[in-house]
Amino acid sequence: MTRYLISFNDGAMDHIPDEDMPAVAKAAHAVVQEALTAGVYVFAGGLEFQRPSVVATDGTVTDGAVIGVVICTALA
Repeated sequence: MTRYLISFNDGAMDHIPDEDMPAVAKAAHAVVQEALTAGVYVFAGGLEFQRPSVVATDGTVTDGAVIGVVICTALA
């Protein structure tokens, strides 16, 4: 079965005006409920943003790239 990850960075909603947030929250909750009803819900919640690191094969650690919004990426 194909699985999907819907992920947003911690600033993805910053452009939405405060007065629109109740409608956005209602729509988001409807999507979660639809996933629950379909039996495909896994997790929803916030994760604290952390700048990624890359560890080379020699053990050297460097700052990694900051990944933007990922929407509906198929997980193999």
